[in-house]
Amino acid sequence: MLRRAGPSLCHFLLERNSGAGRSSCSREAKMSRPVQARRLEGIDKNIWVEFVKLAATYSKVNLGQGFPDFPAPDFLTEALSRALGGGNHMLHQYTRAFGHPPLVKVLAQFFEKLLGRDLDPMTNVMVTVGAYQALFCCFQALVDEGDEVIIIEPFFDCYEPMVKMAGGTPVFVPLRPNPPKDGKLMSSADWQLDAAELASKFSERTKAIVLNSPNNPLGKVFSRGELGLIAELCVKHDVLCISDEVYEWLVYDGKQHIRIASLEGMWERTVIIGSAGKTFSATGWKVGWVVGPDRLLKHLRTVHQNSVYHCATIAQEAVAQGFQRELMLYGKPESYFVQLPKELQQKRDWLVQSLDGVGMKPIIPEGTYFLVADISQFKSDVPDVPDSDEPYDYRFTKWMVKNKGLAAIPLSAFYSEAHKNNYTNFIRFCFAKEEATLKAANDILQKWKQEKTSS
Repeated sequence: MLRRAGPSLCHFLLERNSGAGRSSCSREAKMSRPVQARRLEGIDKNIWVEFVKLAATYSKVNLGQGFPDFPAPDFLTEALSRALGGGNHMLHQYTRAFGHPPLVKVLAQFFEKLLGRDLDPMTNVMVTVGAYQALFCCFQALVDEGDEVIIIEPFFDCYEPMVKMAGGTPVFVPLRPNPPKDGKLMSSADWQLDAAELASKFSERTKAIVLNSPNNPLGKVFSRGELGLIAELCVKHDVLCISDEVYEWLVYDGKQHIRIASLEGMWERTVIIGSAGKTFSATGWKVGWVVGPDRLLKHLRTVHQNSVYHCATIAQEAVAQGFQRELMLYGKPESYFVQLPKELQQKRDWLVQSLDGVGMKPIIPEGTYFLVADISQFKSDVPDVPDSDEPYDYRFTKWMVKNKGLAAIPLSAFYSEAHKNNYTNFIRFCFAKEEATLKAANDILQKWKQEKTSS
């Protein structure tokens, strides 16, 4: 026979407090102290949260977010299948915290070839959860309160909030457009640093500079001369370089990606960041890495072991096999690192032609997945609102995805508050897409052109 439960504590308290007309059980406990850490102030907004949702809701063609809609190469997915279904059950368990041994070993071999120096896979390479975590480790490990970090604009949007979260102060210097006088389309090479302006940003408070070449969103591949200027200033002022090189294999028109760590005086002060997502067209795998001197990487390892600690073993195994293949085929026509940029250059040219044909003036990128286009001629479609706080390129891209079904990203999202209003006539497109996707985008643009002509 079940025993009947006696009066509950809450019932007892209700009776005791009934004269006061209140119950301690029903009252909500509210905290008077602030909950949010101060380091999060002002960095809660994120361009991708808003525009990914818009694209998912309205777009017929998404050329906004930077990921391919074509498959990763067969040799990579086959390597993943072998890792999943093979007899090595330990690939389902933890591996070495700072990188799966086969992966760090082949990365060391590869970068020895690229940098022309011996590398220790255990101390000069660390695997991260994508390049995003690599960046986070850099800022947390190397930037202190009061340190200044130079960021070249336009910049991948996470640099600024990550510097602030580390207690640092971002200092911005823009690439300035220098349009050709012969009427040709502008190239990303026409966006250049002013040497005197860059030099003026270095001071005794400068701890690091963030270099992104090839640059997202512009597609600029920094020349040897430009890199030499940055290197000279870093050495002169004893400044670190955080070199985001995730698009290192995606350069076009015979351009060469030069690694700043290979320049005189730069190895000991540079952390190179790479990404299997961009290298092998598998952005969802979230495998990245850092390469650099042990005197810097040992501090990144401290952040890594006290945050993420470990990256997915099976994904690292498959990426290691992909690099082993590419190491054997290095420089040969059948190498994926040779084939992919050729395919993407053709896709870039298709999108350039489509945009130019309807009056959006593309800036021809030298590298990456992206190109930027000038939308000045479309102001009649989406008139400016003088009293609006929202930048014009934001309103244009929102109108375009809702009314035309074509998703892109506003360029001013890649600028600081101080400079973004100077670049609101540009939007960014991603051309790392299937031919059918780019054709569908062209169909939208051509229909739009016909509507403008007939109106």
